[in-house]
Amino acid sequence: RQKEIEERQKRKLRHLEACRKRQKKARQEILKHAEKYNLEYRKKEREIVRSLRTAKHDKVFYALEEPKLAFMVRIRGIRQVPPKVKTILKLLRLRQLHNGVFVRLNKATFNMIKRVEPYIAFGYPNLKTIRELIYKRGYGRVLGQRVPLADNHVVQERLGKYGIMCVEDLIHEIYTVGPNFKHANSFLWPFKLTSPRGG
Repeated sequence: RQKEIEERQKRKLRHLEACRKRQKKARQEILKHAEKYNLEYRKKEREIVRSLRTAKHDKVFYALEEPKLAFMVRIRGIRQVPPKVKTILKLLRLRQLHNGVFVRLNKATFNMIKRVEPYIAFGYPNLKTIRELIYKRGYGRVLGQRVPLADNHVVQERLGKYGIMCVEDLIHEIYTVGPNFKHANSFLWPFKLTSPRGG
């Protein structure tokens, strides 16, 4: 009996040690990912600055690339909304007042925006805005439930098969509008924002 208990305790300790090692390895991987992305963002910023300076020196214009991502917020309620507009708002996942979503910009979404313009406000978010939104107001869709992104495990469980292992990977996929943007964006629950102060 005593031997059985000791054996069980040893097995438990071995299992805990293995779990700790796995978690440590995963944390190191996440840190590497974050560093890699930061270098990539800095490099891109430097390239833009260099191109602008060169253009100014050569007395020519430098056209910045078209934005690929927009953030939309619903600013009007449900009263007297035409059926077609209501359908488009549902497609954009803007079902409630002050809900916000990320949208990939292409011809189809531009046409949708034109139709629903009186009901939404939209803009082109930078990296800081995306990061703050996801860290402060980010929730994931897990089996139809709204789950806070308090742990990288939540992201890894749902998006691991697409190579998105942590919140930093998710931010990178949204910001760069990568190949798995559709899956990353549909995983994010629409952001519930508060009404603006002072009207």
